[in-house]
Amino acid sequence: MLIQIAHLYATACMAIVFFQIALIGGAPLGRWTQGGQHPGRLPLPGRIVAGLSIFVLLFQALAVLSAAGFPGMDWPRWTGWVALAVSAISAVLNGITPSAKERAVWFPVILVMAGMAGYVMISTIR
Repeated sequence: MLIQIAHLYATACMAIVFFQIALIGGAPLGRWTQGGQHPGRLPLPGRIVAGLSIFVLLFQALAVLSAAGFPGMDWPRWTGWVALAVSAISAVLNGITPSAKERAVWFPVILVMAGMAGYVMISTIR
């Protein structure tokens, strides 16, 4: 079950990557991200933040897969803990965002993701 949860976490990260790509491409989803400050399309600085988020999400996905023992990956264990911390911090930030839409969608999603990362990291303590 550990590998499946790690795969589910990585799949969720990839789904969010596609959301970030949509933001970069100009999708009118500004109310669902970055505090909901921009109705419609994000301005250039917001799109740059979305682009940087892609790298963070890919790191998180790979770190949790590595921690779960995914074949061919041997990342240092601390990377999984960093992925967990980023997920937990993101959950808190999404829980307190002024955007009701962002809070309603992303808080539960990221909270579940933090739980999955926590499960992987705690289950693999040696």
